[in-house]
Amino acid sequence: MNPADLDISLEVAKALRARRAVVALESTIISHGMAYPANLETALAVEQIIRDHGAVPATIAVLHGRVKVGLSHEDLLTLAQAKDVLKLSTHDLPFCVSKGLNGATTVAATMRIAALAGIRVFATGGVGGVHRGWESSLDISADLIELGRTPVAVVAAGAKAILDLPATLEVLETNMVPVIGVATNELPAFYSRSSGLKAPIRLENAIEIAAFLLAQTRLGIKSGALIANPIPASDEIPASEIHGFIEQALQDCAAHKIAAKGVTPFLLARIAELTQGRSLIANIALVKNNARLAAEIAVALVG
Repeated sequence: MNPADLDISLEVAKALRARRAVVALESTIISHGMAYPANLETALAVEQIIRDHGAVPATIAVLHGRVKVGLSHEDLLTLAQAKDVLKLSTHDLPFCVSKGLNGATTVAATMRIAALAGIRVFATGGVGGVHRGWESSLDISADLIELGRTPVAVVAAGAKAILDLPATLEVLETNMVPVIGVATNELPAFYSRSSGLKAPIRLENAIEIAAFLLAQTRLGIKSGALIANPIPASDEIPASEIHGFIEQALQDCAAHKIAAKGVTPFLLARIAELTQGRSLIANIALVKNNARLAAEIAVALVG
């Protein structure tokens, strides 16, 4: 992909030229992560949080074969309501572009496009990782590969709790991806603040994280970084409580023979049903919390 292939919104382009803070946002959370209208309301609220904290939001997607960096309200509405939106990892981008289709970007694809546009910080809910039962399926998210080779800092509430978290942490280490716990010694686990796994690095705030990222750049290190930001305590579902719901959702997924890209959307939707909506409330809260921190980091990077 060449920068000429990007349609960068006027707001984002002006911010990048002026060296102002910009935060990338993915679009699968809109098209595949939540139902309408909660998905649109969340997307608009997250963008506003980023603006309120001094940065410019740049939601990324592919619409009618054009790679968009910064979406209009109409674009967001299209993604929130359409039923034929492809879920795009990095390797899916050429197909979607060449066929002139609509696609929502995962963490991996968003990172790649953000880096091409010159955006250093990206906020999401949780990253993909190593799926449970990987020993037989070899199901490992491309997010981990992209984190190892694309210099974008990803602010997330850890990896999604439906994954094999110890294996995910090992793959991140193998790919030389720094994993930073934000004011915590433990790797957060999406819905929960605690996973029982030690965070490899602890930094306290956006200023320290920005200093780390600047040092990473000066040293010529080309990997990304996972900024593991725990869900606010008031919104978490403790690990001991969410575990049973995840296990039930996994059993249901296997019973329905869901595979590949369908697994994560199915599991998140099923967990929302089992928790009577509590997991959706937690998901929205952690995304907003990550957007706030990402904006603070982006501002510190250019300050």
